[in-house]
Parts: sequence; C-alpha cells; structure tokens
Amino acid sequence: MLRIGWFSTGRGEGSRGLLRFFCDAIADGRLKASIEFVFSNREPGEAEGSDAFFELARSRGLPLVTLSSSRYRRERGGGMARHRDGFDHEVMELLRDYRTDVCVLAGYMLICSGEMCRRYPLLNLHGALPDGPIGTWQSVIWQLIETRATRTGAMIHLATEEVDRGPALSHCVVPIVGDAFDADWQALAGRDVAEIREVEGEANPLFQRIRAEGYRREPHLMLATLQAVAEGRLTVRPGQALDGDGNPLRDQYPSGLSLTDEIEAAIAAEGAA
Repeated sequence: MLRIGWFSTGRGEGSRGLLRFFCDAIADGRLKASIEFVFSNREPGEAEGSDAFFELARSRGLPLVTLSSSRYRRERGGGMARHRDGFDHEVMELLRDYRTDVCVLAGYMLICSGEMCRRYPLLNLHGALPDGPIGTWQSVIWQLIETRATRTGAMIHLATEEVDRGPALSHCVVPIVGDAFDADWQALAGRDVAEIREVEGEANPLFQRIRAEGYRREPHLMLATLQAVAEGRLTVRPGQALDGDGNPLRDQYPSGLSLTDEIEAAIAAEGAA
C-alpha cells in the first residue's frame, strides 16, 4: 500500500477535481494507496476556493494540515523567497508524525526549499515535455504558440531546487496540430503573439484548445506514474528516480517512462463509460 502525502494550495476547481479523481481511484482499486495527509499553505477563512477544498478533504476523511504562507510572510515582512526555508521548516514540523512513501504537489503554488526536497520525494506535475518550456502552464502555452510547436505534453518529475528540471519520472505526448487544431493555427497566420496576448489573452481559441488537451491528460499521467511506483516499476527517493532494478531511471529513460499509450487508453475508456 503506497502512502501518499498531498500538497495543494487548493485555489480552485482544478485542485478539487484532482483530489476527487485520486480519492475515487483509490476507492475503486485502480491505485493501491492511501492519502496520509493533505497539506495546504492556506488556512480556513482565507479564500472561498481553499475553503471548498478543505471541505472536500474533510468529506473524504483525509487528515488536513494547514499553515498560511501569506500570513507567515506578512508577519515577518518581505517576499516569500526570503522566508522559504523558515516556512518549510515549520511545515515539516507539522508533518513529522506522518509516514509517507511519496508526496504529490497538486496545485501547490509555492517553490519548495532545498531542505524539503531532501526530506521528501516530491512528485511535481509540469504541463510540458521534459525538453519543453518551463514556467507556469500559461507561460508554457504562450511559448508553444510563439514557436509554432507541433506537440506538447506533460511530465511528472521530482521537485528539486532547480525549478521544473528535477529528474523526470514519466511523460506523455500531446499533438497540437491536425484535426481541430489546424483552423486555430490558421487563424493566427500573420499575427504577432504579443498582440494576441494583449487583445484576446487566454480566451484565444488555440490557447484554450492546447490547455484543454493537456488538462484532461494530467490526472491520468499522475495516476499512471503512481501506479508504476506502487507496482515497483519505479522507485522514488528524495532527488532520485530509479527503475524497478534500482538503477538510475535516466540511464534507460532520459525523459522518464513514456506513458502516452496508457494515457490515451485511459481517456478512451473514460469517454466510453
């Protein structure tokens, strides 16, 4: 039984949907695991979105631990980067009695300190391929549009002090040309991306389509990755990604396990249900 720690700011429906998805996967036996705790860097009463997330966690019987990073920063002055180490030290103190095999960063809006990355194997979802753009998912999509990319995807990697560049565990590929994409690309012909961002922003049809195709695959990628860990096909330790034989995963899979076929099969089954 894989023991999971769940880190999330819990800002909106995306965070709630991901937690529901995994609670259901555990309940119906697709994932042999338990969620040992849910941690949020917000506290009750801080925002409507996170309050709804807390209610969901409680309704599923999950231990909830909170510490407001916003309050922590205000009480000490200065930006969060200045207080990252101190905040994470307090978080780890709050979580010290929980035993986990792996932790998931699921919409957790803070960069983890080096100490936390060395304490826990932290699985982070990044909405791009291992050799793709870094940054927020919004930034990634604009970079894809600007470079006229033909594919994107998502990856699960271990969080390290080097943001979005920790060892890759898995990835899936998403084509962003052909079929419905072609008309959206053609609509941008001759236009400057800066103009598109200013005039249309995230309402642009191509932006929305790229996001939708990635978003629907992300929960399945995380699930397939955790299934591989639970089954022993992957071993994760703080800062280390190993194959089932205990060898560095990158030796055989520099970009992590390719799970595209598994993800597409899961989405097809979901659509047929």
